[in-house]
Amino acid sequence: MRLLDVLLGRTRPVAPDLDRLFALPSAAVTLEAATGLVPAGSGAVCFATVEGAAFERIRQEVRALLDADSDRTGPPVEPYRDAYGYSWLVSRRSPGQLPQLVADLHAVNSSLESAGFGPQLLCSLVSFTDGADRRVALVYLYKRGTFYPFAPLPGAAERRDTALELQLRSILDGDLPVEPDLGRWFPVWGAPGL
Repeated sequence: MRLLDVLLGRTRPVAPDLDRLFALPSAAVTLEAATGLVPAGSGAVCFATVEGAAFERIRQEVRALLDADSDRTGPPVEPYRDAYGYSWLVSRRSPGQLPQLVADLHAVNSSLESAGFGPQLLCSLVSFTDGADRRVALVYLYKRGTFYPFAPLPGAAERRDTALELQLRSILDGDLPVEPDLGRWFPVWGAPGL
């Protein structure tokens, strides 16, 4: 089958590697040094909307798992549905707790994946800010195993700062596996925390 794939020009999909999320804290140091952007303290996992008792049970298990963390203040995971019909599980931490936030996102993704909801997982994101109006998200594409920056323009209705996104790509290229296909840099309008 591999020879046939080569002859026909097909590529095999990259297997998701959730451990790549753990590269975010070191990438955040690079991001802060180069641009002044710091973690905003929020992250989220996006998935195609799932209904039913099985999904509700796994959501409660994830909540119980993350609620066991004694350092956390507030709810561990908040459900959110955006205007486009996608579901999000949002985690909030203090801005200085990026490693713990990444661990939360990893736990949510792993729990959903192990419960059979892997095909519904779309992306995870972590928000960054410059302390003023500028907000940026580093988005992990679950099915591609890569990251890309998403920078909505402040005060603009669904417009992005593509120049900043391209600048961030070059800054983060050594720290994160950046998605090479710009066509896959999907806007995440309405994402919680942005």
